[in-house]
Amino acid sequence: MRVRKEREVMYEYTGRDHHVPSNVTHVRIHSSVTKIGKGAFEDCAALREVIFKDGLKQIGKSAFRECHSLESITLPSTIIKIEASAFRHCTILRTIVLNDRLKKIGKEAFTQCWSLKRITIPSTVTEIGQYAFWDCKELREIVLDEGLTSIFSCAFTDCSSLQSITIPSTVTKIGSRAFANCSRLREVVLSDGLKRIEKSTFSSCKTLESITIPSSVEEIGASAFYGCTNLREVVFNDGLKMIGEEAFRECKSLESFTTPSTVTEIEEYVFENCTTLREVLLNDGIKKIRSCVFKECSSLEHITIPSTVIEIKYGAFKDCSSLREVVLHNEKVQIGNKTFADCTSLQRFKFSRLFTRLEDIIQAGHRDIEAKMDDIPAVEWRGGELVIPSVRQDTEEWDMETLVKVDEEKLAKVEILIAYYEMKEATMVFELALWKAKIDQADDADDINRDARRIEVPGPVKDAILQYLQ
Repeated sequence: MRVRKEREVMYEYTGRDHHVPSNVTHVRIHSSVTKIGKGAFEDCAALREVIFKDGLKQIGKSAFRECHSLESITLPSTIIKIEASAFRHCTILRTIVLNDRLKKIGKEAFTQCWSLKRITIPSTVTEIGQYAFWDCKELREIVLDEGLTSIFSCAFTDCSSLQSITIPSTVTKIGSRAFANCSRLREVVLSDGLKRIEKSTFSSCKTLESITIPSSVEEIGASAFYGCTNLREVVFNDGLKMIGEEAFRECKSLESFTTPSTVTEIEEYVFENCTTLREVLLNDGIKKIRSCVFKECSSLEHITIPSTVIEIKYGAFKDCSSLREVVLHNEKVQIGNKTFADCTSLQRFKFSRLFTRLEDIIQAGHRDIEAKMDDIPAVEWRGGELVIPSVRQDTEEWDMETLVKVDEEKLAKVEILIAYYEMKEATMVFELALWKAKIDQADDADDINRDARRIEVPGPVKDAILQYLQ
């Protein structure tokens, strides 16, 4: 139906329309309409104004898609759902007013609304669909209210003018790439309640400088902050369990990193090419360090491996050209092939637990071990720490790597020597225990001859115990 409006034709939409003229400029939605049908005004490139009435509940799929002259939209308070692609590619749409009662913003609802600068999501909205605001290049401000629970994948990807975002505490899920390539995003506030940061959620946010991970987050997904080249600080809280592969890869401004004690695994390539990373504190709790985790961290000079780590995988510290020292709290840790390949500055490995065991032996009175330790060349132990040198081997493979690892021959000699004296001390304790037991068994009235009741472990038995260590 057409009605006059100051020399212009206004089209009144009744919901029964089979064909809407593509050149329509003004539309009024009849008060009886509860849903605008699929593609009702799609490709109406001249459409400049839409007047909605209360009673409308739903805007259908692609209803206003490609309406390139539409500049502003105010939705009635009765709207509860905006379906997929409803306003997709409305390229000069500058203003959208969403009222309370709206519950869901569908997939691609406002994708490529290139002129949109600000959006406030009402507290009644529980989910923002995939690609909902993807490639809204001018979108500078997004206000998200408490009540929102899910931000789906790519919801705000490529919003290159967005500068800050605060995630409400009611949000439990942020989908993959939700804020990827938001190249001007400087500030992100994540609230307690969020359970997981998905794959590539903030990847290539090149101006992001700092992020605090709430204690409610248990997992950071793969590539979550990949390529955040200006990221200088990451603050973790206990509660985090896993850091996914490539999570902070190529964060080239990151200088320090401390893992919470609740983290048990660091996946592959997490910090690869973090070229300014100088300080890494790995807390007890981590069990495995995966392949290439710290590859090409060219500023890293020192690393301490906690006693809980049982395995360090292939190439974990490859090409860490400034790495000079590795401290191992567990000498039994399995170190993979090429773990320290091309660590050309690596000179020494410290073994803290071995040194503690050595001190205990000396304090027990076995000072003769000191001379035997001195006889092992290039092993340092008198300075309050046990240091074993590294050895190098150039490969003949096409990439001509230099393999750097602990001198395993010297390490084995130290371990055998310490174990020998520990076993020797143990047999002495065992003899004393047997002696005391014999004395305790004597009658209280007897005149106890203590020396007569002394029991020694027989020489052949003692020799059999210690022989394999000699």
